[in-house]
Amino acid sequence: MIKSMTGYGRARETVNGRDITVELRSVNNRYLDCTVKMPRMYIFAEDAVKTVVQQSISRGKVDVFITIDATEAEQGMVSVNLPLAKGYLEAIRQAGAELGLSEDITARELVRFPDVLTVTKAEEDLDSLSAAICAVLRAAIVSYQQMRQKEGERLRADIEGRLDTIEALTAEVEARSPQTVAEYREKLLSRMQEVLGSTTIDEARILTEAAIFADKVAVDEETVRLRSHLAQLREMLQSDEPIGRKLDFLIQEVNRESNTIGSKCSDVEITKKVVALKAEVEKIREQVQNIE
Repeated sequence: MIKSMTGYGRARETVNGRDITVELRSVNNRYLDCTVKMPRMYIFAEDAVKTVVQQSISRGKVDVFITIDATEAEQGMVSVNLPLAKGYLEAIRQAGAELGLSEDITARELVRFPDVLTVTKAEEDLDSLSAAICAVLRAAIVSYQQMRQKEGERLRADIEGRLDTIEALTAEVEARSPQTVAEYREKLLSRMQEVLGSTTIDEARILTEAAIFADKVAVDEETVRLRSHLAQLREMLQSDEPIGRKLDFLIQEVNRESNTIGSKCSDVEITKKVVALKAEVEKIREQVQNIE
């Protein structure tokens, strides 16, 4: 099943108190170009994210957006600086005794003094956090791939329809080509009769000229190669592997054969069919640019 390089996927999960949201989108590109945008404090996971993307996507410009809400996960350890608290308490008592003031103070009031209570954040396990981000990314890739496959099926159906049109035009060219030789022979005979009048016409010379003309306008080799390319294109469209570059190469070959046919034939009818054929080839080329 072919895949389009255009796609979008999104996933959101809560892992260990962290609300992780991953979005990824892509457009066509000759190679894989992955850009990751995420909070700076989680930048350590960027390489792991790119590795996951590379395992699933071979071509396209891919943008990955990661947002993390860690409010619920931001738990720390509270510790009491007892020596400092005792120092505050002794100072308060000493000041009260010397100034004749009350020493009435509660624990709640004491811990409000600077640096009596300190909050220390628990050290994070970077590997497990990176794995959690990648897990959400894989979930987003699932929906992303589904969209690419649907778009790829539409592209495949469109290309196959245009291949049918090209094959029909090729058959018409093949049918018309021998007729142009016969018409040339009749035209040549008519002109020689007009010029020479009653003089005997050399039939051998007529046949020789017709044979030379037939050799110049013969498109048998080109149509055989053209049909071979079309068969290969149909076979590739059924593949599950990335085929965008191969398709692009084959379309160039199809275009080259159609150009050769057009340059060989001076017949108006064949020229019209070649123009229509090249128009279909160009439309296929545009579609192939978006296939992985």
